[in-house]
Amino acid sequence: MRGVVDFETLWERRTTLEGADGTIYDLMSLPDLVQAKKTQRDKDWPMIRRLIEADHAACQTSPTQAQLHFWLAEARTPELLVELAQQHPDEAKAASSRPAVTAAILGDETLVQAALDDEQRAERLAYKAYWEPLKRELEQLSRA
Repeated sequence: MRGVVDFETLWERRTTLEGADGTIYDLMSLPDLVQAKKTQRDKDWPMIRRLIEADHAACQTSPTQAQLHFWLAEARTPELLVELAQQHPDEAKAASSRPAVTAAILGDETLVQAALDDEQRAERLAYKAYWEPLKRELEQLSRA
């Protein structure tokens, strides 16, 4: 997968859940899942947005610094980014290298959305550039 770390690190960072029947489920950590979802597929981008919104809703009363950093780095919702920037101005200022956060600090949701659109376009292009040579290699192998 493009943009994610090696399997050993993914495994160390996994989330483990136990079902009602006692079955153990090992899941990719949320930050790793978000990174893995940054693809060219249209259906992945709303999923990223929803995963972060759900995490924020579940943890917003007492977020850790790591959660704040993650939300400011990955949130895909203009309203959420503006809210985070207003509620946590120091953390937002530290994350202001992200254009969407800079726009959120200004409180301009239109600029935030434009920056998010630019980010998505850049991620899609990076995904395509990553996989293109690998696809060519697979095509050559299948002809051999």
